[in-house]
Amino acid sequence: METKFLQRAIELAKEAVDNGGGPFGAVIVKDGEIVAEASNSVTKDNDPTAHAEVNCIRKACKKLNTFILEGCEIYASSEPCPMCLGAVYWAHIDKIYYAGTRYDAAWGGFDDEFIYKEIEQPQAQRRVPAINILEEEGREVFAIWRGKADKIDY
Repeated sequence: METKFLQRAIELAKEAVDNGGGPFGAVIVKDGEIVAEASNSVTKDNDPTAHAEVNCIRKACKKLNTFILEGCEIYASSEPCPMCLGAVYWAHIDKIYYAGTRYDAAWGGFDDEFIYKEIEQPQAQRRVPAINILEEEGREVFAIWRGKADKIDY
């Protein structure tokens, strides 16, 4: 682990604060070289998914022309939220290094604890209702996918 990459993520977080973004930065590294770096741009882009890690993953995938980031590490100024953690797993990033914890983020006004609690709840008890309809039609799409000979698995 190179602390210089984590320092860069922290610098990006500080720059984001100065430029109207949220206090988060991320850097993706492959073979000891920075592939992509990004900061939080939720309010600047009016995009609730524009977290530093997600922005960084998008940039790295575009630069490397792939949707799989195996062999990469991500350095984040703060422990990734549940959405970003999911994105890291979907991208197949090898390792996460972070500075601030989720409790530090909560202290700073970014408390994700309600999401962790919601995930544990049965769907019927969650704050946002999730109603399953047209299940058979939805399942049919997966059958089509499974039968597709030239699909790209991910």
